Amino acid sequence: MREGTGNQGFTLIELLIVVAIIGVIASVAAPGLLRARMAGNEASAIASLRAVNAAQSIFAASCGNGFYAPSLSVLGTPPADGGDGFIGTDLNADPSFKSAYTITLTGGSAATGAPASCNGVEAGGLVTSYFVGGEPQDGGGVRHFGTNQGGTIYFLSGTPVPVTQRGAPEGAAPIQ
Repeated sequence: MREGTGNQGFTLIELLIVVAIIGVIASVAAPGLLRARMAGNEASAIASLRAVNAAQSIFAASCGNGFYAPSLSVLGTPPADGGDGFIGTDLNADPSFKSAYTITLTGGSAATGAPASCNGVEAGGLVTSYFVGGEPQDGGGVRHFGTNQGGTIYFLSGTPVPVTQRGAPEGAAPIQ
């Protein structure tokens, strides 16, 4: 035998210690990653509600004769004379599912006497107010969001924001 050569490599105990250390690090990091994912989902839901508010404002000003669209699918329908819909394809279905949140639009009172819109909504089919809610799905987040034609986005933790077309929902806090 030559001198200086011995068994090379790791012992079973050394490998088990390394695996245990990796397990401890993973167990400490996992909750932080889940919280970051939920925060990202909540930010996406807030952005979706802002997008619906902006789309409703543009729709009312350019196509709805001062009235709002009764559904997300109407906001996604382009004007008859061409162009794009008022909202992106990720939010043009009733309801829409995005980033572990379900986004729904509830139309308020019918706009009696309102003319037809530029994208095919018949006369009287538009609404005078609306409510948009964002409800988390499994693992999506803990806050529920809601907004209306006023543009303020409200949230409640652990319970859906009540549907309201006027003012602040009871118990809901505005997003700053």
